[in-house]
Amino acid sequence: MRDWQSQAHVKHYCKYHVVIVPKYRKKAIYGSLRRDIGKILRELCRQQGVVLVEGYAMKDHIHMLLMIPPKYSVANTVGFLKGKSAIRIFRDYMQVKRNFTGRKFWARGYCVSTVGLDEQMIREYIRNQESEEKRQEQLRLSGL
Repeated sequence: MRDWQSQAHVKHYCKYHVVIVPKYRKKAIYGSLRRDIGKILRELCRQQGVVLVEGYAMKDHIHMLLMIPPKYSVANTVGFLKGKSAIRIFRDYMQVKRNFTGRKFWARGYCVSTVGLDEQMIREYIRNQESEEKRQEQLRLSGL
């Protein structure tokens, strides 16, 4: 059974698979930042009224399964998450006091796809992304 959400005049089930990457696809998500970025994104989602259903931080990208109410656009929500999280990352992890223009943590775009009947498959994909990537790398190295 699906968990339908309700607002004043609408019942909705709007879930999106979103992938965001750091600028130049650098392996910038590591160590304590990798552990804490989930807390940062979860807090920002809560502030916005968005539910972070599933998420996983890789070294060079982040997968999220978001439930976004229809009153917010996906573009505005992702822009909010990327902008506010970049400010927090620079302030807390890179010891930058102000967010001067030109300091960007995330790449300009993002990848989004709607989630329909295959939600469970996408949740498993997000959870197992790292082990699958390692398996693919081993196959490439062995020449298969």
